[in-house]
Amino acid sequence: MNWLNFFETKTQINHPFGRGTNANLAPDEEILFNKSYEAFENGDILNAYQYFLTSLQNFTNETANNNIVTKLQDDILIFEIYQGTAKIKGHITKEHLYAEVIITKKDNINVAIKRYILERNYQLTYAYYFSDDKYIKLKLFHDNIAMNPHKIFFPLREIALNGDFDKEYIKSEFPNVILEDIQHLEKLSDDELNIKYKFLRNWIDEVESKITMLPSNDKDGMQAFIYLNLLFKIDYLLIPKYEIYQDISKKIQQYFNDETNTVETKNEELREYIIKLKNIDFAEFKTKFYNAKYTFNPTEKTSVEEINNFISESLLRIRWYKNNRYNQIIPTIYKYIAFYILYNYGLHPVIKELLHTLVEIQNPQFFKELNYPTLYNEEKNSFSKRVIISKIEDTITPYQSRFKLLKPFGDKLNFTSLNEFSNSFYLQIKDLNFEEI
Repeated sequence: MNWLNFFETKTQINHPFGRGTNANLAPDEEILFNKSYEAFENGDILNAYQYFLTSLQNFTNETANNNIVTKLQDDILIFEIYQGTAKIKGHITKEHLYAEVIITKKDNINVAIKRYILERNYQLTYAYYFSDDKYIKLKLFHDNIAMNPHKIFFPLREIALNGDFDKEYIKSEFPNVILEDIQHLEKLSDDELNIKYKFLRNWIDEVESKITMLPSNDKDGMQAFIYLNLLFKIDYLLIPKYEIYQDISKKIQQYFNDETNTVETKNEELREYIIKLKNIDFAEFKTKFYNAKYTFNPTEKTSVEEINNFISESLLRIRWYKNNRYNQIIPTIYKYIAFYILYNYGLHPVIKELLHTLVEIQNPQFFKELNYPTLYNEEKNSFSKRVIISKIEDTITPYQSRFKLLKPFGDKLNFTSLNEFSNSFYLQIKDLNFEEI
């Protein structure tokens, strides 16, 4: 292998990160969507669905992920959609669409699971649970009268997201239940699992050390940033499944929604959970991971204004800590901003990819262990400036035909230090112009 081929292989490494789809839609996604709309209007139902489902196909390094599989057979369009643990199987005729997700065998469930499933039926809009002779299933039935891509997107998204969520939830709450129809899930290599386990423990050690070094006054807010940043980091970089994912989600939700307890009390709850994470042995840890294909994002699209407001408020908070000479918390908050946005908001692909680039720069040791090129050398406080500028340009350029005022900003970044770089990066994201002209 010559050095050019080696470099190409190394730069095209791909791991999933975060909870959304970690891939790009087809370049002709909008064209396919419009063709679907026209076919529905002309009553060409099967072709309309074929165009629509093909528009949901996503790609990694220009290779289709096969998260959507279709087959036309005797005037029936048979399809499969993959969403984590859920494999949505269905068929479409000119008259209707039918889809289902197999959850588990009917004989496996107890009264508590039955109660949970009945409650879920009241929460769902389009899909509902039922049982046949053998399985518990989540089902969707839709007439094709006056159908269009907008009308079918949300029912399919609902059955996919909820099928995946409920299978994960049931497995985490009832470990003895055997999930069905999950042969498509892929195991992680032992090498990757060992890296993730090592960094989980290292990160927790770092957090415990940082907490002990905080000043005695005004420390509750700083502790909150440190603990929450750790949970966001674990979720985005390690992507645990089952109990760990469910527990982290609950802890984060409770922290932000609980208005009765003090910050000190909530911090203590996070501390106790982090100790619990630290005590997980590798044999248990490795059972909480898998790779899978995803089609739908779990979060609704967030306006650019809301994202910019969060960045502005966070930078003001950093300024307050800096003015009050609490400099030790500032690097954590710069990392927290990116993880918080990636966790909570439905992002435009440009913003999502840019923030991921920033995460790579801010967490160089983790990505180095996964054999990614090093973008920031912590010991030397030096950046791979040309590579970073190139990555930003590669992210933005494909969208400039649609957003004429969207400009690469690599040459405007401050490469003096990681803090200065992060600050300038967020300011440039705020200045991105997505206006269509």
